[in-house]
Amino acid sequence: MKAGLLQLTSSDDPVTNLATTRDLIAQAVAKGAGFVLTPEVTNCVSQDRAHQQAVLQSESDDITLAGLRETARDHEIWLSVGSLALKTNDADGRFANRSFLINPAGDIVARYDKIHMFDVDVSETETFRESAGYRPGACAVVAQTPFASIGLSICYDLRFAYLHRALAQAGAEVLLVPAAFSPVTGAAHWEPLLRARAIETGCYVLASAQTGQHQVSHGKPRETYGHAMAVSPWGEVLVDMGADTGVAIVDLDLAEVAKSRKRIPALAHDRSFESP
Repeated sequence: MKAGLLQLTSSDDPVTNLATTRDLIAQAVAKGAGFVLTPEVTNCVSQDRAHQQAVLQSESDDITLAGLRETARDHEIWLSVGSLALKTNDADGRFANRSFLINPAGDIVARYDKIHMFDVDVSETETFRESAGYRPGACAVVAQTPFASIGLSICYDLRFAYLHRALAQAGAEVLLVPAAFSPVTGAAHWEPLLRARAIETGCYVLASAQTGQHQVSHGKPRETYGHAMAVSPWGEVLVDMGADTGVAIVDLDLAEVAKSRKRIPALAHDRSFESP
């Protein structure tokens, strides 16, 4: 299976972002991809809660989800929508950061809500409180496809090895890590964390990404690290897209998953121990 990773610089306008995303999906399909992956918050990059309330929609009404389901059906591809920012019925008004796996018929076969919230002070000028606007998910997800078992995660989840180990032990052969990573933490940690998750689990790790300076009509502008990446089950970087938008293609060979796990069967070597 050829997988196509998309790297976007989404704005805070879902209509414009949908058109751009569909164009890049078509480019990936033209290059032979049967499985295409978009990054985190494909529909809207914004830190302005009032603007999000104005432009975001619920899952049932979301134009990006509807449009991308149609795109998957038109091209007869598997599509990972890395995540969409969506309204929920939560009493506190918080949104969901939700990933979707869509089959070639345009059906949603899996959903995953980001579990770990990015509540950090990267620097004196770069602070994030994701949990103020988004409510965390509570369920890990592995989805079955004809070409691989897929484990879903989103961005900050990358830092939690136990989640990805659980996905692999539940059968995942490919781990997805769509992201909108901070430039500061991205430069320091993105590649080593992706490689570590691949090495620890013997999985392919596919990480589509947001990149660059994001145009916003309201609120504080956002910058993301980029470097959409594919890592082999042995920890080799197969694709690094740098800072440019576009598409990259990688071949997935599940024999490499079996080979890596046979060489180092660490997934079967868990032992219980007393906490310190």
